[in-house]
Amino acid sequence: MSDSTVTQWEGRDEAAGPRAVTGRDGRGVLGRLRRPRRPRLWFEILLIAVSYWTYSLIRNAVPEQKDEALRNADWIWSAERLLGIDVERSVNHALNSVTWLIIGMNYYYATLHFVMTIGVLVWLYRWHPGRYAAARLALFATTGGALVGYYLFPLAPPRLMRGGYFVDTVLVHHTWGSMASGDLKHMSNQYAAMPSMHIGWSLWCGLTIFALASVPWVRVLGLLYPLATLVVIVSTANHFWLDAVGGVVCLSFGFAVARLWYGAVPYALPRVVAGRGVPEAARATAS
Repeated sequence: MSDSTVTQWEGRDEAAGPRAVTGRDGRGVLGRLRRPRRPRLWFEILLIAVSYWTYSLIRNAVPEQKDEALRNADWIWSAERLLGIDVERSVNHALNSVTWLIIGMNYYYATLHFVMTIGVLVWLYRWHPGRYAAARLALFATTGGALVGYYLFPLAPPRLMRGGYFVDTVLVHHTWGSMASGDLKHMSNQYAAMPSMHIGWSLWCGLTIFALASVPWVRVLGLLYPLATLVVIVSTANHFWLDAVGGVVCLSFGFAVARLWYGAVPYALPRVVAGRGVPEAARATAS
């Protein structure tokens, strides 16, 4: 992904993007807040650090409600079995038999979630500064919606269910550094599985790469990333596949918030914005 990784969205920027956030909407304090602007590195680093700290604090402050979380897990599992869509246990047991693969999935689950999301944010900041703030808002709103879900519907992951239906692959294979193993499990609320932010964040990454990258194989990898993440979260028994549906719902909410605030989806905004002090007319034609 580089400066050349710009798709046909660019062709529509000059005609459609600026009008969504300038003109009549550009007047006043609200209009200035809604107008895409060049992000500042120090502010973005501080904002992301504080936001993730706040997210972790709130997520872990939500009462674990273990008994209710286990009852909800039993309810979801029973409902899936009734509907004939209970594929998680078969996938979990099948892939757990391939030791090297399931260990790799454990580390994928523990690390790539953060690495890819930060990487895409950095790419947006560097090569698509005009779209960065809107895309970041979609991601933040998605995460905010997830916090509501954690509070309203505590849910145990399949690996913690009673009855031994699932293999806890992290525990069995002693995955180092996972928030679900050893003393580190006390640093994270283990009963906040619905919705899955692994899916919410990975789908945000995948859609962003697909929309803005021009290299075909990079765009394909963008779409494969959330699909691979879905296989991983089910195989490692960290989520029901319905948790992934919850992640998609939260992401839809996040994009709706960004669309309402900026007047356009993030990818339809101008790629490049003028710096501070540039006349309004120059800002309106920047792309």
